[in-house]
Amino acid sequence: MTKPVRVRFAPSPTGYLHVGGARTALFNWLFARARGGVFLLRIEDTDRTRYSPEALHDLIRDLKWLGLQWDEGEGVGGPHGPYTQSERLPLYKKAAEELIEKGAAYRCFCSAERLEELRAEQTAAGKPTGYDRRCRNLDPEESRRRAEAGEPYVVRLKVPEEGDTVFHDFLRGDISTPNALLDDMVLLKRDGFPTYHMANVVDDHDMEITHILRGDEWIPSTSRHLLLYRAFGWEPPVFVHLPVILSPSGGKLSKRKGAASVGDFRDKGYLPEALFNFLALLGWGPGDDRELMTKEEMVSAFSLERISPKSAAFDETKLEWFNEQTIQRKPLAELLPFFRESLASAGLDCGIVSEEALLRIVELTRPRVRLLGDFAAQCAFFFRAPSEYDPKGVKRAWKEGVDANMDLAVSALESWTGPVEAQALGTMLHELCEKNGVGPGQVMMPMRLALCGALVGPDVAEIVAILGVEETVRRIRAAQGALSAR
Repeated sequence: MTKPVRVRFAPSPTGYLHVGGARTALFNWLFARARGGVFLLRIEDTDRTRYSPEALHDLIRDLKWLGLQWDEGEGVGGPHGPYTQSERLPLYKKAAEELIEKGAAYRCFCSAERLEELRAEQTAAGKPTGYDRRCRNLDPEESRRRAEAGEPYVVRLKVPEEGDTVFHDFLRGDISTPNALLDDMVLLKRDGFPTYHMANVVDDHDMEITHILRGDEWIPSTSRHLLLYRAFGWEPPVFVHLPVILSPSGGKLSKRKGAASVGDFRDKGYLPEALFNFLALLGWGPGDDRELMTKEEMVSAFSLERISPKSAAFDETKLEWFNEQTIQRKPLAELLPFFRESLASAGLDCGIVSEEALLRIVELTRPRVRLLGDFAAQCAFFFRAPSEYDPKGVKRAWKEGVDANMDLAVSALESWTGPVEAQALGTMLHELCEKNGVGPGQVMMPMRLALCGALVGPDVAEIVAILGVEETVRRIRAAQGALSAR
């Protein structure tokens, strides 16, 4: 195909943005960027019984959070608008009338009651259910008169009764469906709204879509779509049906099997770059052993040929690893807003320390952070003195002679006139241990316990430099009062 690449993500705003849908949007975005094309967002809201304004709001929020900004579409505009299907009804009506005039479609006046009875009869007889084409051969003039008289009708496609419909899938090759298995599908409903099949084909043609990248659950629908393209006399786009994402235990990914929305992963504390990187590698690879990649690197390496038709498993443990690695590599200043949010959620006031100290705290604590919410747990002691002490830490560090060692540390800190910075304080504390014949662990371990409430944490001198001498002394005395008298 020599046309400029135009791809779309066309969700129905009926619920949350599932990670499978996000992966589909992401592959479309990568392909458009790799080929210098256009990525557009179309809202398919013709199912009015399930349409949710809240779902639409969340969908747009989550796509933007993930970094999938579109070039045309909802909220952006473009030359093929409107991009919301409920605003395009006249276009579908005109297209349906065109097919009727060509003899490729017909009006069906069968009532809902008749169709229900027909399905019941077919089921009772053990036959496949489907429309019996009763109105297919109505005289065109009679059909027109009944419609003008106000009799309700739907518009159906005249599907060939013999032969096969074959379409080519980029990943899977030719896929064939016997026409005998396809009934005359409804294109336009009684209320004037199109069915998914009709709106999808009309919009993709009108918006000049060149490639359709979508989940492989749409393969059974594609034969119907191809019949519509042929009925209109339009060139179909390239079909690329993406592999399904499986749960870690096998089977289709679902909410029940641990799948979640993009919003859920955001709320759990995942960075958008980490989720983006992880989803990109579910069914695609750059052709080498790289895993951690920037968006620019993914765009440079992306091609349809490197998409695998095989299913990929969603492993949240692996996603956590991506998130951890992304946190370690992200510039401190870019992490700071997430860090502040984590603290606020835990009820911690980060305003009690300077911006410089906040950045240092982020740097000190992030080696033990896998999710953004972990920041609060790892650094709470910087903002709130411990009210209790880890029993295992107490048993290990608060032994005989610890009070004397803590008195030495307090005395040295209270008389300290040097800079309150980690390197100088660390040198002073180690010299104190050496001068008094005390092992560094006999001073540093109980100090960390007093300052943090646990033995796991950053270097003691780093903690003192951020807390300050006065707060450090206060915490040591508090720990002595709580632990030495027990």
